[in-house]
Amino acid sequence: MSLFLPGRVVVFDYGEVISRTPHAARTALVEATGLTAEQLFPVYQELRHDLDRGDLSVLDYWRAIAARTGRSWSVTDIHRFWALDFTGWFEVDPDTLAIVEELHDAGTRLALLSNAGFDFGDPYRRSPMGSLFEAVVVSAEEHVLKPASSIYRDTCVRLGIEPAQMVFVDNRAENAAGAEAIGAVGHHHTSPESLRSFLTELAALPAPVH
Repeated sequence: MSLFLPGRVVVFDYGEVISRTPHAARTALVEATGLTAEQLFPVYQELRHDLDRGDLSVLDYWRAIAARTGRSWSVTDIHRFWALDFTGWFEVDPDTLAIVEELHDAGTRLALLSNAGFDFGDPYRRSPMGSLFEAVVVSAEEHVLKPASSIYRDTCVRLGIEPAQMVFVDNRAENAAGAEAIGAVGHHHTSPESLRSFLTELAALPAPVH
């Protein structure tokens, strides 16, 4: 069955849905920073919320990590760390991206909604992958993070749809639930196989009335 969902827009998260977990980049970051994984990644993750909300620039994010871990890094150091981290997120899961392309080619409307910093906006939009999406919503540009209801509602407004027409796919259950809370269909992504099964079943249902 073709993955055509008339009357709906499938909105994808990016990190660890379309992209793979950047294990190699994380190993390289540990080596480059001279920190242990136990020193680096709890701080990396905690401060990521401020980066993804647009409250910190990339430079200030890494300077905050330095301050919290007792390091002093130059801009040259930070650029190196950023490049390792940033490029690591662009290794995609080809099976998932193939599903996205299949949906697009069948005529299903698609969008991207990602908790990410300002530096991801243009790469999302201008990458080959970006050609598949009619809209890209980046949390830093909106100054709000999933699962806040406003980011889902604003995405619907941008797409010109009612919440019931949104199908939202995210690797975090709380983010899928956030979409469901405004009346969208949420899917907690765990694998390309389960995603395909979910979309195939949804494609067999009547389109939402709007």
